Amino acid sequence: MTPALSQGGGRPVAALPEIRRAPDEYVVALMGNPNVGKSTVFNALTGLRQHTGNWPGKTVEVATGHCRHNGADFTIIDLPGTYSLTAHSAEEEIARDFICFGEPDATVIVADATCLERNLILVLQALEITDRALLCVNLMDEAERRQISLHLSHLSEILGVPVVGVSAREDEGLDTLMEKVAEVVSSPPQKRRPLISYGTELESAAENLIPALEPHLGLRAKWAALRILSGEISQVRPLTVLEPAEMAKITAETERANSLLRQSGLSQDAVIDRIATATVKTAERIARETVIYGKADHTARDRRLDRIFTSRLTGIPIMLLLLAGIFWLTITGATYPSALLSAGLFRLGDVLESALVSISTAPWLVSLLIDGVYTTLAWVVGVMLPPMAIFFPLFTLLEDSGYLPRIAFNLDNFFRKACAHGKQSLTMCLGLGCNAAGVVGCRIIDSPRERLVAVITNTFVPCNGRFPTLIAIITMFFAGFAGGFGTSVISTLMLTGVIVFGVFMTVLVSRLLTKTILKGLPSSFNLELPPYRRPQIGRVIVRSVLDRTLFVLRRAVAVAAPAGLVLWVMVNVQIGGVSLLNHAAAFLDPLGRFMGLDGFILTAFILGFPANEIVIPILMMSYLSAGTLAEPASLGDLHALFVANGWTWLTALCTMVFSLLHWPCGTTCLTIRKETGSLKWTLVSFLVPTLCGIVMCILIANLARLLGLA
Repeated sequence: MTPALSQGGGRPVAALPEIRRAPDEYVVALMGNPNVGKSTVFNALTGLRQHTGNWPGKTVEVATGHCRHNGADFTIIDLPGTYSLTAHSAEEEIARDFICFGEPDATVIVADATCLERNLILVLQALEITDRALLCVNLMDEAERRQISLHLSHLSEILGVPVVGVSAREDEGLDTLMEKVAEVVSSPPQKRRPLISYGTELESAAENLIPALEPHLGLRAKWAALRILSGEISQVRPLTVLEPAEMAKITAETERANSLLRQSGLSQDAVIDRIATATVKTAERIARETVIYGKADHTARDRRLDRIFTSRLTGIPIMLLLLAGIFWLTITGATYPSALLSAGLFRLGDVLESALVSISTAPWLVSLLIDGVYTTLAWVVGVMLPPMAIFFPLFTLLEDSGYLPRIAFNLDNFFRKACAHGKQSLTMCLGLGCNAAGVVGCRIIDSPRERLVAVITNTFVPCNGRFPTLIAIITMFFAGFAGGFGTSVISTLMLTGVIVFGVFMTVLVSRLLTKTILKGLPSSFNLELPPYRRPQIGRVIVRSVLDRTLFVLRRAVAVAAPAGLVLWVMVNVQIGGVSLLNHAAAFLDPLGRFMGLDGFILTAFILGFPANEIVIPILMMSYLSAGTLAEPASLGDLHALFVANGWTWLTALCTMVFSLLHWPCGTTCLTIRKETGSLKWTLVSFLVPTLCGIVMCILIANLARLLGLA
């Protein structure tokens, strides 16, 4: 078990995870810059023996896995990707604190072979705070393709730690990596000469401070001295719990060291610059000695592609075409499997109903379990699973190829003008699959204010739960429901237009929030554009199905089951001979008509709060006055039913707008509550899109009536 570090019996310094291990089990920390293939290394080593959870006290997910090598067991902690150990975000803080104070048996620093110089900055910082480390240079296959040669043995001599070259995507070099890890954990701590020279004045000042820090920090004393002289004492967590007398000694020595710096003409800002410059220059020097480029311009291909994919002229159009292509494949590919799965689930429902009847189950209980709970679950699974099983792998392919950060780059300017964070574009993309996943993805935004903006507006992009409603309405009222290539293309183009409108509303509302209840200036951030890579289709499919599709489906099913019970009660409990559903629809009808809808449509959206997938079946059930969710019908039958109940093109348009701009589903609301830890911001996240949807529907409906279009 790794204890939380404390000094002198004081309170724990940091909330570090308690990792249970046997006597022969070792804890290995895996760290590195974003986009270096760290998670690929982690997945290759641990396989399916892993789980993901929040860091204690944080809303940052950290994966933990297990690996066995030569009879020894290893627990591997996949720390968040970070560019620096000078912590300015929760991810950087977690990585630094675990390496520095979590006492892992070994730290594996993963670097990208195609851009080693940039990665060496983090490597040098990490080697200052740990004496049990090794360097894993990943993407050796990419480096070879770009004619980049690395002298790994010389790099090992310079750094004073083992260096292993791997190609994790191809499972090459991983056995050697684990052999070196086993050597590190079973060997005495490594003694290394200092790699970075910070200049005579700063080195002298640090040396004066080190004796006061060594009793509390050991070999990390120099690192801590530099942090203190940079004005970042809060990053040295053990010092925050020292007794006043001990802290007074360190404070006195700090003042003497600062006095020496002032006499040398070094201000605190100059100290920060000196440390950064020395680190960068050392990284450059090591790279010059260990990296050989076979061709002068090894990034030429990536830059040619970026001139196309990130150009102001072509970047956005290509992005929209790719989005439309994904939607077309999802729409056309999911139609038949969805119908087949739904039919199979409803037939299974008949079998379950017969089984319950055969054991003399009360009729009302049979109806509740089958017509209420099971049928609702069948609708959710039948409608959600096929599109997600297609959409998520396609989306993950974009991510695996390196294109997804280019989307963030293309949209960054829009979000910056809205005083929001550029990374919001990435969380918005995640919301296309599931708004709950998009909300969780907002963790990548460091600023709490900008993270809230992203959370509140994430629901403006439709998730897979709202796609069936949007697609059905588009097909029935605007694209024609005869089927064929033309119908699917028109549906795809209109659905893409709906997404674009959702993005517009995201930016607009983000701007309003940052100028009202969440005022502030946008923060800067580093967006690294990784190299373009050939995606690994097999792994992408497995990862997207296990990590995303089933995760989202499990949450939706957990919410849909109680929703089916509530829906059954609304339909089957009557007051004055009229069901509760009809009473609710009659009450909401005036507002619904004013919005271009009707009372049944509003009631369907309210009852669909747990899962958006059941809005259309609730409408069918309401118009048919049925006591249970109807089985899937053809779009022609559905169109006739809606028209018979007063639907026009305006009703369809307003329903689409409200589907896009209404409250988050139950799963997303629970996720928002968990992520923000605040009921207030959960309510704000509920009310903002709801008010936008109501206002937009009222404007569209009454403008159409005023112009005589409806």
